[in-house]
Amino acid sequence: MGDIMSRSIPISYENVEKYTELGLNIAFYRKKKSLTQEQLAEKVGISRSHLSSIEAPNIVKTFSIELLFRIASALEIKPRMLLDFRE
Repeated sequence: MGDIMSRSIPISYENVEKYTELGLNIAFYRKKKSLTQEQLAEKVGISRSHLSSIEAPNIVKTFSIELLFRIASALEIKPRMLLDFRE
């Protein structure tokens, strides 16, 4: 049995918009804390280019729940705030 972390999960078309919203929420809260992408990336242990691709509205970048928790912690917000997709 392979390592579950190495498996790729396909993204459904319906979820593409959610990943875009999630990235925009991360960017919003990052800017609200007056952090650059470089600063936030360093706090959560990823590269600036990785964070940039997560925040980019024209790129669908999946990432782990663990990273979502680390981002929320670095932004000093509850993780659910990143998942609040207002209509």
